[in-house]
Amino acid sequence: MNLRYVIDDKTLSVDSFLCLVNAVWPGTYHEFRTLEAIKNTINITAWDEERLVGCARILTDGYFFGTISEVLVRPDYQKQGIGKRLMELAWEASPTSLFFGAQPGKEEFFEKLGYTKSIQSFQRKKERVK
Repeated sequence: MNLRYVIDDKTLSVDSFLCLVNAVWPGTYHEFRTLEAIKNTINITAWDEERLVGCARILTDGYFFGTISEVLVRPDYQKQGIGKRLMELAWEASPTSLFFGAQPGKEEFFEKLGYTKSIQSFQRKKERVK
């Protein structure tokens, strides 16, 4: 497997991104809102030929705060170091420190990459507009 990584991928399409998202989080997503979301983040992508197999997205104000909104790797590509590489590239690309929450059970992945437990994460969910 010869993966290609792209930092700040300006060519990331909604179709490619939603194909990846649905492989990880199956659901119904609004294309225009997805486009707006990916335009507002620094997107680090992993490609196997023309297939998007992984993506990390950084949301940052460029000075005070940066967060990883998600790290996605297609299930059939997991456990191959792709998520690790995406997080390394995200750290290099981020203009700020990074703060983010981890889904339960995923903490060890981030700790192995040198991230430490920090602020407590809280959530209050809204229904996603479809």
